[in-house]
Amino acid sequence: MLSAAEATAPTASTPHPVLEAIADRVRRASTPGRREDGRRVVLAIEGGAMRGTISAGMALELEQMGVLPAFDAVYGSSAGAISATWLLSSRPEGLAGWAEPAYARALIRASNLLRRRPMVDVERLVEHIYREVAVLDFDSVLANPIELHPLATDAVTGLSVDLRPLLRTTADLRLAMRASSALPVLAGPAIGLGSGRYYDAGMAESVPYRTAIEQGATHILVLRSRVEPARWAPPAAPSRGARVTARTALRRESVHLRTTYLARAARLAEDDDFLAGREADPASAPAVLSIRPALEDGEIGKLTKDGPALAAALASGRRAARRALASTC
Repeated sequence: MLSAAEATAPTASTPHPVLEAIADRVRRASTPGRREDGRRVVLAIEGGAMRGTISAGMALELEQMGVLPAFDAVYGSSAGAISATWLLSSRPEGLAGWAEPAYARALIRASNLLRRRPMVDVERLVEHIYREVAVLDFDSVLANPIELHPLATDAVTGLSVDLRPLLRTTADLRLAMRASSALPVLAGPAIGLGSGRYYDAGMAESVPYRTAIEQGATHILVLRSRVEPARWAPPAAPSRGARVTARTALRRESVHLRTTYLARAARLAEDDDFLAGREADPASAPAVLSIRPALEDGEIGKLTKDGPALAAALASGRRAARRALASTC
């Protein structure tokens, strides 16, 4: 799989098709709803709880580089759906809030368990912090001509679901953000929206490119929150922790959901292989390119609240995006 540096390395006389499509739209000052090129260019943002600070930094840098209007849609999974919402709001600079330790401490509180609250309190983040402290303009997201596609996992079928058709009001949007990040055990029960119940998108589609392909994307830029892995075979069996969660926290849920949950590691390995194959063949359709943090920058823990670590993660994501799109802007 290509790193951010390799994404811009010339392997032919022309840039990667994804970068070429973005650059062409930037040159033409193309705007959503007024396209004439027949392309569907989308952004896919991986989450991973606080690890999503890295992909949030990438999204912030893309916006500040002025390339956001080149995209027709933004897909997000888990924390990536929250970042996608901020990105399409009237205050995309709010993405920098991922590096604010006070917000991380409000989101992640082990002491919540003593009060029978989830350890990862996404409800508090979305319904309190984003409405009263770091105010997110939800109306502007719904009005944005660039489509928002927050993904989640259906509690009955165990399949990935695009929640966009359910986004009729700002209350729906907030529920979608919570549903996409509803981690079993850590974040509490499934979130109800419309007639369905949903869990964290990462259970079924942690890297939100499959749904984008199914919906006709021709060019996909994927913002990854993980460094490029060494080649590895998926574990022969789910981890002990995953098996315990399936038997306890998810015991009342459908067998389909439990099966999806237990297959997460294998599915992520499949995603890495699929994306690597597409990126190694720029002529493939749809064209797919990933931006990853540099190996030397490393990763952060999914539940970290450390201010310097979060700031470094955000900066790492911004650097990766700058390197990848240096030839585009």
